[in-house]
Amino acid sequence: MTTTTSPSKTSRRFRFNWVDSFLWFIRVSALIAIVIGIVGSVQLFLEGEGPTAEQWRDLVISGLSTGFMYGLIALGYSMVYGVLGFINFAHGEVFMSGLMVSLIAATLMFENGFWDANPTLALLIVLSISMLVSTLVAVLAERIAYRPLRGAPRLIPLITSIGVSFFLQYAFAGIFGVATRSYPPAPGNLGNDVEFLGIAIEGTKLLVVGVALISMVGLWWFVAKTKTGRAMRAVAEDKEIAGLMGINVDRTIVTTFAVGGAMAGVAGLLWALLFRAVDFLTGFLPGIKAFTAAVLGGIGNLPGAMLGGVLLGLFENVGPLLVLNGLGIPAVSQLKDAVAFAALVLVLVFRPTGLLGERLGSEDRA
Repeated sequence: MTTTTSPSKTSRRFRFNWVDSFLWFIRVSALIAIVIGIVGSVQLFLEGEGPTAEQWRDLVISGLSTGFMYGLIALGYSMVYGVLGFINFAHGEVFMSGLMVSLIAATLMFENGFWDANPTLALLIVLSISMLVSTLVAVLAERIAYRPLRGAPRLIPLITSIGVSFFLQYAFAGIFGVATRSYPPAPGNLGNDVEFLGIAIEGTKLLVVGVALISMVGLWWFVAKTKTGRAMRAVAEDKEIAGLMGINVDRTIVTTFAVGGAMAGVAGLLWALLFRAVDFLTGFLPGIKAFTAAVLGGIGNLPGAMLGGVLLGLFENVGPLLVLNGLGIPAVSQLKDAVAFAALVLVLVFRPTGLLGERLGSEDRA
């Protein structure tokens, strides 16, 4: 008996093969371009052209410090996605809110001399204010904007989060004005270079990396070892079953937003100490990049969020010079954002689920 293949099945198979072949073409072309660019940059370096070894070192250090901040912000995206399954695009404004309010306290302490006279206490005060404000904004957004939409299709909370983002931006523009403000310089000797493993590194950048690592370890312990963390993982697996087992789902979700907001508050202070210039749009681009970092590492995965943030920071600081210079393309600073997002596209082409690709509640499935 002869079997025939319908034209529709044949066309579907043809389309699939064409798309698959095109993706492989993109992958191979990208790898060839990256290899040629890196080899060209190494050759230029050996010939004494291009950046010096010290400049490369500074780029890597800057990339790490920026990447750890992206990772801290990305933790909020991953936690909310792991529990509720939607992307909170207002999280960048949660980061901005703590930064802007803490600016008031930092400026007052700087003007009366307390900022430099008591640097440790001053930083702790500003950090507490930044975390408190960011946590409060995150919790209010959940209670007012997201909780009434919890049973709605995912697209509706997603669009709502974009609306919340614009609302927060222009609410803070109305309160603080649209002018760019300057955060006080790092207090005490924090802005000076510090010898670390024989390398002179700016103290602020060391502080950023150290605080980010401590925050990441603390968050991992909280999620993995505490009763509240187990409740969060249970809600991430199945909200209905978790509720039947006696877990307060609403309180757990609020805790998730609060913890994510606190991490954003930490990142806000670190961002201010590094870059200083802040305004009502400060949270927009870092928020988008932090979301990119969360997707890069595997959305819903906490170590993946930090890993994605670090890699993204390295890509945007080192990538333009490392790849584009070797290809003969001028590596202007404006290209760093394009390189960062291109890196995301390439990673997702090879691994659509991200580098680690696990959700918040998946630890218990192993």
